[in-house]
Amino acid sequence: MGEKSRIDLIKELEIKAKKLRVDALSMIYKAQSGHPGGSFSSIDILIGLYNYKLKINPKNPKWDKRDRFIMSKGHASPAVYAVLGDLGFFHKKEFNNFRQLGGLLQGHVDAKIPGVEMSTGSLGQGLSFGNGICFARELDKKNYGVYVLMGDGEVQEGQVWEAAMTASHYGLNITAILDRNRIQNDGFVKDTMVIEPLKDKWESFGWHVVEINGHDFNEILDTLDELEKIKGPKIIIAHTVKGKGVSFMENNPSFHGKAPNEEEMKIALKELGE
Repeated sequence: MGEKSRIDLIKELEIKAKKLRVDALSMIYKAQSGHPGGSFSSIDILIGLYNYKLKINPKNPKWDKRDRFIMSKGHASPAVYAVLGDLGFFHKKEFNNFRQLGGLLQGHVDAKIPGVEMSTGSLGQGLSFGNGICFARELDKKNYGVYVLMGDGEVQEGQVWEAAMTASHYGLNITAILDRNRIQNDGFVKDTMVIEPLKDKWESFGWHVVEINGHDFNEILDTLDELEKIKGPKIIIAHTVKGKGVSFMENNPSFHGKAPNEEEMKIALKELGE
């Protein structure tokens, strides 16, 4: 890719990031329910994955050669839905029924939704699921990529470390991404359980580790390219800001699972350029 086209791509992704934040927040506002904080910390990573790296076909979501992406922190579903809807996996009119009985878009990502590989709810299970997909890939003699995005509070779960040890022992070619926004539920991760030194821990489990700014598209795309050349388990520790893009939501635990009121929504839309 030429330098000029790369610059143009980054600009397009930055514009898309604001637009899709509006889509995600609009879902949450209409439902008066959902998780804006974790959606906004992870949405740039999702945009980079889906618009640059993943081999996918929105017209054929179950295409057998597709890359598999697992959203382990499934409560950040508005970010996933905004990205999938933008790519045409389903009609954007579904946004209006987010978290509504009978609607397609559930509060946590659900495998019945086109483009979603795994139904989530309980945290800590996505990496194990990703390992299982890797084993299936080997049995089927396929070569698609497997990516898993986790939250940082999630790595307090023992199952994550069992999965980390399994991936290393079997040399599974899997890419994990850790959304390191430092907030879980209604407080800070360090106050629930200290998880540092994260890089050292993952390396001690036999993983290749890269740390990036999870809101910098240049770093996101470069790292995805870099890790594609490395075999075995690797993880991106993406340093992010919970609620990124809306001033009063940033680093604010209150907006882990809180919908904005009318006045807050007006401010947010203005800050996002709407």
